[in-house]
Amino acid sequence: MILPERLYNGDTIGVIAPASPVDMKRLKRAIPFFEKMGLNIRLGKYIDEVHGYLAGTDEQRLADFHDMIADKSVKAIIFARGGYGTGRIAKDIDYELIKQNPKIIWGYSDITYLHTTIRQATDLVTFHGPMLASDIADADFDSLSARLFQQLFKPAKLFYTEDISSLQVLVPGEATGTLVGGNLSLLISTLGTAYEIDTTGKLLLLEDIGEEPYRVDAMLNQLKLAGKLTDAAGIIVGDFAEAEPKKEKPSLSLEQVFHDYFADLQCPVMSGFKIGHCLPHFSVPLGTSAELSTAEKSLTIDAGVK
Repeated sequence: MILPERLYNGDTIGVIAPASPVDMKRLKRAIPFFEKMGLNIRLGKYIDEVHGYLAGTDEQRLADFHDMIADKSVKAIIFARGGYGTGRIAKDIDYELIKQNPKIIWGYSDITYLHTTIRQATDLVTFHGPMLASDIADADFDSLSARLFQQLFKPAKLFYTEDISSLQVLVPGEATGTLVGGNLSLLISTLGTAYEIDTTGKLLLLEDIGEEPYRVDAMLNQLKLAGKLTDAAGIIVGDFAEAEPKKEKPSLSLEQVFHDYFADLQCPVMSGFKIGHCLPHFSVPLGTSAELSTAEKSLTIDAGVK
């Protein structure tokens, strides 16, 4: 495990778009959020490029990422948005360059692919949290989500309890392990590739958006058949936004789907965490040790910076 260096007042963060095109008006609206924290912003050279449903060609998006990694004046990379596209550049990333220049890398959703490949190739801890154009620009971006960026300035454990949201115990128990995971559909897209998610002995975080119960069912079935659920030490079910069936036809509820795939597991499983496409969005480091307790209804996560 490699912890990136913490941020200090006056540091520069790099903002790039490794997936879908960015609404530049929304991006610019989010920049003062970081300036008020005493941080400087450097935008990627190709941040405003559009190549179909991608924020520039694969070569442009990869160049921006490598440029921000190599630039020693840039202390953190916070992505502008997700969408689609990070998996397309994964095989061409210079992971040795990341090892030589470990720094804070922050985002979620499609960024799950990068979280997974970077951690498994370099052991660098990265951060699952809200991004500029997709979240911070919103008028209702809340104070808890905002405060959680402070974990980048000072090493501190994070504590998630029912003070934040109601939690439901699906399988009782206690477990400790490295926190991994993120967006369910992106985790599925790693299966059968060189970047397949390793869940052995780990606490697996799952979240998603816009997936109906039958789609969540199909993806959890694939995780199950790949052995990823039984390999895990525990499962943390985050937010599944906009998951209602879109057509008036018979459907299982999301809760029934979760029961079908989790109830027989021999590891603790708890749902209700506000982690994912939601507000508040509880930001977490991935790659650090965490402890899940259904008795205490809590999740404790070690610091992600040094």
